Amino acid sequence: MLVVEDDLVIADAVARRLESEGFAVDVVHDGRRAVEAFSSATDALVLDVMLPGLDGLEVCRRVQAVRPVPVLMLTARADETDRLIGLGVGADDYLTKPFSPRELVARVRALLRRVDRAEELFRQRQDQRMDLGGGLSIDVGARTVELDGEEVHLTRTEFDLLHALARRPGDVVDRDRLLTEVWDWPDPSGARASRAADSHVKALRRKLGAERIRTVQGVGYALDRR
Repeated sequence: MLVVEDDLVIADAVARRLESEGFAVDVVHDGRRAVEAFSSATDALVLDVMLPGLDGLEVCRRVQAVRPVPVLMLTARADETDRLIGLGVGADDYLTKPFSPRELVARVRALLRRVDRAEELFRQRQDQRMDLGGGLSIDVGARTVELDGEEVHLTRTEFDLLHALARRPGDVVDRDRLLTEVWDWPDPSGARASRAADSHVKALRRKLGAERIRTVQGVGYALDRR
């Protein structure tokens, strides 16, 4: 695992906690070193947004272009625009500073479990294709999405969210259920959890069309066939 954080105190604390949980951790403190240190052995990134050299968004963009990898972004700001940009360049989840080491470890473990689950789905459903109407289709095995014959690039989390909704077309899926299925959070309650779901839904709407996903206030979301 690669931890990228320019604050030496935070970087050391994060690395020590992850190592105590059994993870092998490499630490770098700037964006250019992060891109150089990224390799086929990197199974996840804990990535600060504000970095010297290249910022975290550019680092995320570059490593995802090489190979899809789970990314947990750390940000000092709770601004929704920053979160949406991060999700758009391939981040799977985010934590706003200050955060508890316990929550960070839980988020990292959830990301890695989702990768394992996605790989298992790939093996089980290599030929499964879902036609969602209106020119939208999903190839579950290849983890690709097409809209009007053109492939739409989705992040890992965006794909998992779309797939969770597509398995129940037209039905309203409870937000807590989505957080459990997609994010693998054992306790989906709380404002941070709700913001994570809302941010990813907004990102999907930008890519697939605002009318595709219906919000039912206080309940959850539905993917409507067209």
